[in-house]
Order: sequence, then C-alpha cells, then structure tokens
Amino acid sequence: MLNIELDEVNGIATLIPNGALSEKDFISAASVIDPYIEEYGNLKGLIIYTKTFPGWESFGSLIKHFQFVKEHHKKVSHVALVTDSVLGDFGEKIADHFVSAGIKHFAFGELNNAQNWILNTESK
Repeated sequence: MLNIELDEVNGIATLIPNGALSEKDFISAASVIDPYIEEYGNLKGLIIYTKTFPGWESFGSLIKHFQFVKEHHKKVSHVALVTDSVLGDFGEKIADHFVSAGIKHFAFGELNNAQNWILNTESK
C-alpha cells in the first residue's frame, strides 16, 4: 500500500510506502498528483518517505513505477528520498541522470530538512 499526502499549499506530495509497491499504488498516486499538476502546472516537490525500501509486488509493478516516473519527472521540480535504505544514495546518483528534477537523499529522520530543501531550492 502507498499512502499519498498532498500539501496543496506548498505543492509537495509525500509518498509513504507500507509494504511492497503494486501497480494500483502508482495509479492511486497519479490520481492524487495529476489534478494538482493540471491546475498549477507542476509540483514543487515529491518526497519518498520510508525507513527501508519495500520493493515491488511484481514485475508489472516495477514497470508501472517506471511509467509513473516517465510521465511525471518533467512536472516535478525536486525529489527527496527520505530513507535509511542504501537505495537512497544509489537512487540519488542514478536517477539524476534520467530525470529532470533535482534529487537529494536524506536520512529517515530528516523529513523536515527534505521539506525545507524543496521549499528553498530553485533548481538542481
């Protein structure tokens, strides 16, 4: 399951995985985020907030994740990976080559720092 919290005032969506990610999770995320993007043109930030990365439920879920990234990466200014998982550092280094958003890794206890980075950074 993926919990999605949208801070409409600041334009920040926080995705909180709770177990392996499913195709339905990415459809759900898009249904919350897309109307905001349609109204305001973009999302200032996206935060992935999880102590450890839960993985994907199936190969189809992984593909849906890639589709979600492809469809949204030009409409999101910043992505904060707030996690203690080793995938946080890896994700920051690798994804920076494939997405236009600025990406930064924060430790799990640094959610407020991630939010401040999104709100106070103009570009990558």
